[in-house]
Amino acid sequence: MAKPTQMTAMTVQKYGKYPVQKTSIPAPKIGDDDVLVKVVSASVNPLDFKIRNGDLKLVLPFSLPLILGNDFAGVVVAVGKNVKNFAIGDEVFVRTDTLRIGSFAQFIAINQHNLAKKPANLDFNQSASLPLVALTAIQAFDKMGIKSGDKVLIHAGAGGLGSVSIQIAKILGLYVATTASGKGLGIVKSLGADEVIDYKQENFEQKLKNFDFVLDTVGGETLLKSFKILKQGGKVISVAGIPTKDFAKEMGLSWVKQLIMGLISAKIHKTAQNYGTSYEFLFMKPSSKQLNIIKTWAEAGKLRPIIDQVFAFDDTQKALEYSESGRAKGKIVIEMG
Repeated sequence: MAKPTQMTAMTVQKYGKYPVQKTSIPAPKIGDDDVLVKVVSASVNPLDFKIRNGDLKLVLPFSLPLILGNDFAGVVVAVGKNVKNFAIGDEVFVRTDTLRIGSFAQFIAINQHNLAKKPANLDFNQSASLPLVALTAIQAFDKMGIKSGDKVLIHAGAGGLGSVSIQIAKILGLYVATTASGKGLGIVKSLGADEVIDYKQENFEQKLKNFDFVLDTVGGETLLKSFKILKQGGKVISVAGIPTKDFAKEMGLSWVKQLIMGLISAKIHKTAQNYGTSYEFLFMKPSSKQLNIIKTWAEAGKLRPIIDQVFAFDDTQKALEYSESGRAKGKIVIEMG
């Protein structure tokens, strides 16, 4: 196809709980190291509504108007002059560049180092559901410094991140406990969880002990209670808790923002210290290398996408509302059509 000049996108005009707007805008231009991809399916993540609401302004300095969408699957339609490993027509799956998001659109430009060819055995919806959550799980387990046989609690195991994290934890040889409720109980058992806590009936902090790690996807009181189940030297990695000073440094934020995050995370660090444990906040990064590991696992049948619901592109706002409701079991996907 000819390189596009215009496209349709779902845009955020200002921060807050305002509906996304369907807008016609110029198609993105590509640099020498970029690939232009026609989006076939995009995944919805809590990160999307957090960005829209302005919750992450301190960390992610986006300009408005902004196109939401942080991962997707699609077809390459153009490549920059330095691109060697991708060609027009390749089917790919991608976690967008951290500060260059926008997969709720017909086209998106991506640095070649952030994408991979999609798993051959998965369709576009399934492939789109994996990049952000699977990369998050891999990077969380890397931060933990796991070894086979370690015990990990994964909160909200039937959610988008939880359902993939359980599978990757089992691939890596971990003993997995998880929290779920309702129909989520059956889902997490089918994914291989060794121990399942019905959080509406039981308190995980009373049922579990001597765990090595916790992957926190909930934050708040759940995060604070998580330290109680760890052995000395254990660690909580959170994607939903409070960013830390170390995270601010890692992101290259100003010393002022580093100071602010040091202050707001002081309570959680103190709690961790009281239990002889530690706490880290994780904001995952794109990685072509890790996407290829995910591709290998998917093609081997070790990692299967769990999709709750597929929405049409025109229903992107409904998809975001459903994500924000917290009711989804597995991932939410938008089909461009």
